[in-house]
Amino acid sequence: DPAREVLPLPDWVRRAPPPESAPPRPLAPSRPARAEPAALSPLGADEGRRFRRGRLIHRLLQSLPEVPAARRAAAAERFLEGAAPGLAAEARAEIRDAALGVLAHPDFAALFGPDSRAEVPVVGVVEADTGPEVVSGQIDRLVVADAHVLIVDYKTNRPAPARESEVSPLYLRQMAGYRAVLQGVYPGKRIDCALLWTDGPHLMHISDASLACHAP
Repeated sequence: DPAREVLPLPDWVRRAPPPESAPPRPLAPSRPARAEPAALSPLGADEGRRFRRGRLIHRLLQSLPEVPAARRAAAAERFLEGAAPGLAAEARAEIRDAALGVLAHPDFAALFGPDSRAEVPVVGVVEADTGPEVVSGQIDRLVVADAHVLIVDYKTNRPAPARESEVSPLYLRQMAGYRAVLQGVYPGKRIDCALLWTDGPHLMHISDASLACHAP
């Protein structure tokens, strides 16, 4: 239509688009860049026995809470026979007893109660001194109560540290990263962190001071 008004093109059409901002630096606290203490490569001289032991205990602690207590030992046996048929019977029994000992401990009842969940993925962006960082990992056990949240990570180191001061800074940074993300998810709740050492077993609560020192 010759009567239609022709409008000029906007200035941005003739300009190159601005460069995209760099994405936040990823931080995967459950998979630190350096090797965790007392953890051996699956290809190490011991043929990965420690690595396999920790992985199997984690799997049992993930699945057995859903099994009635009277049937857990048999369920653990069946799982280990299928998942690790090459392990000696004594080794399977030790792994089974380590997991069952954690589940039967009266002090840990709340960890495996109706308010808890296993293997909870966590992803978020937190503000660090060096800029935003992406935290990505998986919480072994998460307990969400009315007033607080408890983050629990299983550790199978033997011997287990007796004091918080003996815990690897890598573990403390891992928990601090998880807490930083969940503080945004549960702004009205207190976020606590603990390491459950299967050697013992015992539950070690991590102080706010340690978490603050190792925050992203």
